Amino acid sequence: MTRYSLAAQIAFVHLMSRKKQTLIASLGVTFGISIFIAMIGMMTGINNILEDLTLSATPHIHIYKDIERREPSVLSNLLGIDEIVSVIHEKPKEEQKKLRNALSILQYIKKDIDVYGASPLLTAQVFYQYGQHEIGGTIAGVDILEEHKLFGIGDKLLEGNLHDVLTTDNGVLAGAGLASTMKIKVGDRINITTTSGIHSILRVVGIMQTGIGALDNTRCYSSLHTTQRLMQKDKSFITDINVKLRNLYSAKEKSLHYSRLFGYKAEDWETANASILVSFTLRNAITYSVSVALLIVAGFGIYNILNMTIYEKMRDIAILKATGFSGGDVKAIFMIQALTLGLSGALAGLLFGFLLSYGISKIPFESKGVINLTSLPMSFSPLYYVIGIVFGLATTAAAGYLPSRKASKMDPVDIIRGK
Repeated sequence: MTRYSLAAQIAFVHLMSRKKQTLIASLGVTFGISIFIAMIGMMTGINNILEDLTLSATPHIHIYKDIERREPSVLSNLLGIDEIVSVIHEKPKEEQKKLRNALSILQYIKKDIDVYGASPLLTAQVFYQYGQHEIGGTIAGVDILEEHKLFGIGDKLLEGNLHDVLTTDNGVLAGAGLASTMKIKVGDRINITTTSGIHSILRVVGIMQTGIGALDNTRCYSSLHTTQRLMQKDKSFITDINVKLRNLYSAKEKSLHYSRLFGYKAEDWETANASILVSFTLRNAITYSVSVALLIVAGFGIYNILNMTIYEKMRDIAILKATGFSGGDVKAIFMIQALTLGLSGALAGLLFGFLLSYGISKIPFESKGVINLTSLPMSFSPLYYVIGIVFGLATTAAAGYLPSRKASKMDPVDIIRGK
């Protein structure tokens, strides 16, 4: 029998002699890893839903005409000084928001091999007439088929048919919140007034729900031609172009290229959603911090139990060292105990963590408004289970090292004299 197998047997006897303490220490690791997996799975699931919701409704690049600033005068440039005449509270020039050569720009972008698709957009500010009340909102004129390709608006229809927007004169898709407020359904007509005073009647051919309350409560979608006619503009009048790339993480570089090429503002999705992305990062940091703290607490529990075991096994340690066991052998005995507790607790933690996560994912949770859910979101990424067992073993190994190191340095003569 080798020294390591003998050390393993002694470690096993020590564990079995105090079954209650062994069970409590192992359950500490089990509890820590179970909560770690369940918590990080739920928080990641929530983050994934928020990210998907944000990215599904957000273009990777948004091209539009920014407010122009007054350029320095020729004389100021020649003299190399600041403005000779300073204007206080200067207002921007009165210019149309129309993108010049928008159709040509659109065709150029669509030919880019890095682009998945591009859709024109024209937004009309309107007032929906509801009895004696006026509800402020917008009508988004889009290429319906391209918009469905990029943002899947057809999948968000609660009632109606997407193609009816193209075949129905003045047909619109009404947001679910707006339809609920105005008590309208498919086939009804609604009166609207644009900010320039133009009156029109629209026919509701569908009701859709994006899951974003700010849009569902105020917006209708129509064909680009219908919105241009409402605003009394020609067919080339387009104010925005939304682009989706094959690789969304190349949006920042590509937006700079489009901005230099076309001379318009090209905003990438990371810049447009910077505050939301920061909240995702902070939420993940909090989740990992709390989860890791649980594992560390479990490690301290094992440390205390092993430390107490060493004091209780003083005589055994003295006998082992007196019969030829080295300090390394004694250290191996207590490290084997620690790793056994960690491994058994970690494996049980993975099982209970999965069961707990599965149970949470089946809890009914209805949410209406910004996010629509039927149950609590949960991520079952294998990475979290790998992190759980590795961190569980690492924590218990660290918790067992100090007591085992202390035991290996004990002098058997001092132990016997102390007794």
